[in-house]
Amino acid sequence: METADFTPRKKGLFKKILFAVLILFICLILASGSFYSISEQQQAVLTTFGKATAVTDSGLHFKIPFIQEVHKVNTTIQGFAIGYNTNSNDSEEAESLMITSDYNFVNVDFFIEYRITEPVKAIYASENPELILKNIAQSCIRGVIANYDVDSVLTTGKTEIQSAIREKIINQLSIHDIGVQLVNITIQDSEPPTAEVMEAFKAVETAKQGKETAINNANKYRNEQLPEAEAKVDKILKDAEATKQQRINEANGQVARFNAMYDEYIKNPAVTRHRMFYEAMEEILPQMKIIINGNDGNTIQTILPLDSFTQNSSSESAE
Repeated sequence: METADFTPRKKGLFKKILFAVLILFICLILASGSFYSISEQQQAVLTTFGKATAVTDSGLHFKIPFIQEVHKVNTTIQGFAIGYNTNSNDSEEAESLMITSDYNFVNVDFFIEYRITEPVKAIYASENPELILKNIAQSCIRGVIANYDVDSVLTTGKTEIQSAIREKIINQLSIHDIGVQLVNITIQDSEPPTAEVMEAFKAVETAKQGKETAINNANKYRNEQLPEAEAKVDKILKDAEATKQQRINEANGQVARFNAMYDEYIKNPAVTRHRMFYEAMEEILPQMKIIINGNDGNTIQTILPLDSFTQNSSSESAE
C-alpha cells in the first residue's frame, strides 16, 4: 500500500516540475524576443500589425513578441560601382560603354555613394532601393554623357559632368521617394574603348598641345612686335601731319603771293605781264642769254641783252 501511494505522488511532482521547466523555457523565449538593440550606425523599423514606425535612438529597446517585428537598417554611407567590378577591378562594358554627342564611344566608370535617410520608405517603398538607385544613376549618366563631346568626357569636362549627373539623380530620387539620399558621384576613369582609338586620342591631344604652343608663341611675337609697329605708325602719322602742315603753309604762301601779284597786275597789267614773262624765261632758260633784235628787214637796229633789261625792270619796280 505504501508503494502504491508513493508512485502517484512522484508522478504528480514530476509533472509539476516539468510544467515549471516548460513555463520557464517559454518565459526565456519570450524574454529573449522582447528586447533588441540598435547601434549608432543603424536605425530600426518596428512593425505592429502592419503599421511601421521608425526607431532612431541607439541602445536597447523593447518589443512585444510575436506581435511586433523589427527590421534594422544601415544608415552609414554606402557605395557601389558602375562600369567596373570593385573586387577584381575589371571593366564591365555593358555599364561603362557610352556614346557622346559627337558619336564617339567611351568607357566611363563611376562610383556612387549614398545613405538611407528614411528607413520606413527604404524598406516598404521598394524591394531593393540600392538597385533602384543604380538604375536611376545609369539612366542619368547616359543622358548627361550624350550631351558632351568625347574631348570633354575624357579631359576638361569631368567636373561639370559629375555636377550635372548628381543634380539629375537628386531630382529623380525626390520623384521616386524611396528614402535614399545621394551623397556623391565620382568619375573613376574615362578612356576610349580600344587601344587604337586611345592612340588616336593621344595623337589628338598632342596636336592640341602643339596648337596651344603655337598660339602662345604667336601671341608672344605679337606682343613683342606690336609696340614697335605702333611706334612706327605714330611716327608715320606725325610725319604725315608735318608734311600736311608744310603743304598747307606753302599753299597759303603761294596764295598770298598770287594775291599780291594780282594786286600789282590790276595796277599795271602790261608791266606785270612782261615781268612775269621775263621771270618765267629766266627760270626756264637760266644758262641762255637772250637778245631782242629789232630790224627793218635789212639792218639790225637794236641789240638788247635780256638780263640787263630785266635788271632795269626789277630796279624800276623796286622804286
